[in-house]
Amino acid sequence: MEASPALSRIGLAGLAVMGQNLALNVAEKGFPISVYNRTTSKVDETVQRAQEEGQLPLFGQYSPREFVLSIQRPRSVVILVKAGSPVDQTIAALSDHMEPGDCIIDGGNEWYENTERRIQEVSNKGLLYLGMGVSGGEEGARNGPSLMPGGSHQAYSNIKDILEKVAAQVEDGPCVTYIGEGGSGNFVKMVHNGIEYGDMQLISEAYDVLKHVGGLTNDELTEIFSEWNRGELESFLIEITSDIFRVKDELEDGYLVDKILDKTGMKGTGKWTVQQAAELSVAAPTIAASLDCRYLSGLKEERENAAGVLKEAGLKEEVGSLAQGIDKKRLIDDVRQALYASKICSYAQGMNLLRAKSVEKGWNLNLGELARIWKGGCIIRAVFLDRIKKAYQRNPNLASLVVDPEFAREMVQRQAAWRRVVGLAISAGISTPGMCASLAYFDTYRRARLPANLVQAQRDLFGAHTYERTDRPGAFHTEWTKLAHGINW
Repeated sequence: MEASPALSRIGLAGLAVMGQNLALNVAEKGFPISVYNRTTSKVDETVQRAQEEGQLPLFGQYSPREFVLSIQRPRSVVILVKAGSPVDQTIAALSDHMEPGDCIIDGGNEWYENTERRIQEVSNKGLLYLGMGVSGGEEGARNGPSLMPGGSHQAYSNIKDILEKVAAQVEDGPCVTYIGEGGSGNFVKMVHNGIEYGDMQLISEAYDVLKHVGGLTNDELTEIFSEWNRGELESFLIEITSDIFRVKDELEDGYLVDKILDKTGMKGTGKWTVQQAAELSVAAPTIAASLDCRYLSGLKEERENAAGVLKEAGLKEEVGSLAQGIDKKRLIDDVRQALYASKICSYAQGMNLLRAKSVEKGWNLNLGELARIWKGGCIIRAVFLDRIKKAYQRNPNLASLVVDPEFAREMVQRQAAWRRVVGLAISAGISTPGMCASLAYFDTYRRARLPANLVQAQRDLFGAHTYERTDRPGAFHTEWTKLAHGINW
């Protein structure tokens, strides 16, 4: 549609594929939308798609002023541009034409403190602001993403009806909720992505063990992941993994997955998650391990060189000899259980990071509700998120998912299989850093007494940091070296 007879209900600026798809989703739900992009060909392209996809009420605008003025007040404008300075430039261009009470919604993967800065900056002009995490990729944007809006509650109320229609729909409602004040929406999306890093790493380790210790073919892997997707592991990532193993290479014989260079890219949200965990003194070893693996994957030439050097030094591959006597059926079932138990630990770490930040910032995050809105639309959508939701409904102050009675029972039932898989992988020389990190997390968290007493004694000896005792209150310091050597200085 060329000219809009009436004002649009909402606007969207930034028409790369995510922006186009989200705008078309809004229009398809019956909300007239104005769109704008600095490169005008993108506007034409989006208008053309709106025509082709069902004469949708989407209207192209060709200047920031026309765009803003085509939206009914109080105006709500979504921006989907690259995080960082492009967001500031877009806000500057649009806010010149906006009026008090209007709202800007940033739908990018933005660092939460940038959102908090912008909330302050635009409030000087009387404008409202939301930082909204959007998960689900291009497909989700078009057909129903998971949405995580944080910032002005008034701004959320103004577009709640739109967001609830546009979001993915699950049996207990749309996959959107008001997250909280400030940059909470961006922070929650960041942790979602950190959990996603962990999930992807754990799945790749399951693949590595099944392929190299179990000797499974891609056809068998397709079947296994399809079967897993009908049980407790049912999720988007397991489903797409099954599909990946099906795809033949169009350029030559064999399967495409086997031709892909083993170097993983990243955008930064995983790194931010690990940095925040460290800042808040929250252990997130599974997420950290997944990040480390991405760094190591980037050292392809160094790894190839190391393989040669260590082979010359006499290192033998253990995989072949182990694979000989393996019970495939048992291995497959063990790996399934190890993957599930590791995943629980990874989600526990992510949720604990969210809780710690919520306490620090006073966001009052509802962890059960976050699990609910991740049940559909987003990359980590999974059936077991419903169980996480219920765990936090049973006990909103749950210290860790590991001690929820249901999850605790499942961890105990699966730990033997989990230990077998990790032990087998270690014997075979196959690295499973995510599964190992999850298991170490579980084993550390469940022990009433750790060897930290020795570390604290060391700190007291060389730095007089003092220590507490188990049998009486107070802080103590000991002249360890004198006592150890019977020296009277």
